[in-house]
Amino acid sequence: MAQSVQDGGQWPLSPPVKEYPLHWLTGQFHDPGKEAMYRRDSEPRIRAESCLTLSVAALIFGMFAISDYYYIGLSTELYLLLGMRALVVIACLALAFVIGQRGGYSRQTWLHALPLWILATGIILIIPLRPDSLSTQVTSLVVAIMAFYLLIPNLLPVVAIASLYLSVGFLVAAVMAADISAVVALRLLLLLVMANAVGFFALLRLEKLQRKQFALLQEERIQNHQLSEEIAHRKSLEKQLRMVAERDALTGLASRIHFMQRAQELLLQAQHDNTPFSLFMIDVDHFKAINDTWGHSQGDRVLTAIAKTCMQSLRAGDVIGRFGGEEFIVALPNTPLEEARRVAERLKKAVAELPVTEAMTEHRLTVTIGIAGELDAASDLPALIRQADQALYAGKHGGRNRVETSPAENRLP
Repeated sequence: MAQSVQDGGQWPLSPPVKEYPLHWLTGQFHDPGKEAMYRRDSEPRIRAESCLTLSVAALIFGMFAISDYYYIGLSTELYLLLGMRALVVIACLALAFVIGQRGGYSRQTWLHALPLWILATGIILIIPLRPDSLSTQVTSLVVAIMAFYLLIPNLLPVVAIASLYLSVGFLVAAVMAADISAVVALRLLLLLVMANAVGFFALLRLEKLQRKQFALLQEERIQNHQLSEEIAHRKSLEKQLRMVAERDALTGLASRIHFMQRAQELLLQAQHDNTPFSLFMIDVDHFKAINDTWGHSQGDRVLTAIAKTCMQSLRAGDVIGRFGGEEFIVALPNTPLEEARRVAERLKKAVAELPVTEAMTEHRLTVTIGIAGELDAASDLPALIRQADQALYAGKHGGRNRVETSPAENRLP
């Protein structure tokens, strides 16, 4: 008995998934082609998410105009802040619309980077115009940094540069405009470093996970495609094997087994519907002499020609098969004996009119046909075949090239 398990009784594992190495600092594929494929595949999701998050971020940035009024009241600085916020909101909403229509990392990385720089610039400009609100601005800054990394979809290098610009610009503005001490500046620097570090490594992990998931999905798609091809190939082989099993290789007629299945179905249907059913056996006259005189290859040509003639002489609903050797068998559903005899006579005549090859100019092809029929619901196909075979035997003894109907006393009741 064949060994069904391998390596200590374990079932053989499927082939390992191909590994696609990722850059340790950016989380992107080392393979440029794979990275480009990932970006193209993620474009619809990126466009939708970027459009939504930029719109929300712009609206939130604009809503802080309320706090501007609370801190500085009606003043030149307020009008400048309102103007700046309006420009940032309009620019971000316009970019969100453009990204929603045409965005995508694979072609326009700069388009996704631009909103971050606009938002960062707007946040930095708040410090010179509202220096007294530095403590509240620090909280907003940390939230903005985390939003850059985790909420607004973008490539890690783009986000890291924009966040670095925001952090440095905010720190410089705080030192110059808010006149903070060295200790406060150091504490602010440490907070910005921590916020950027957390955001950077969180996005790095997310970038790697997304690309690993993409690689696994691609491998699964490839395996599913290969499996579909394998299934299609197996179905094709099954179809070919079925055709081999159902068809006689030489003549193309139904094989004996397949004919018996089809004929049994037709017979049962005829018994159920109480309709006539006929069957006849065909035998090529003097076929042994053809093989002995002109060879088996010539005999094969004769069988092929007669099989083709039979198929052309029969009706659409009739079923013909090769019964064995030089014998053929035909099932005729919904056909009484007299009509079956007319079909057989037409077939016999068509065979007799077949042209012969130059090697057989002195031989004329003929067939003998024995017909049987039944109407009894208790009768079976083997008995009907025996009845037709007896009629065929009588026809051969009666001189061949004949159509012989089973005698009434021999027919099934």
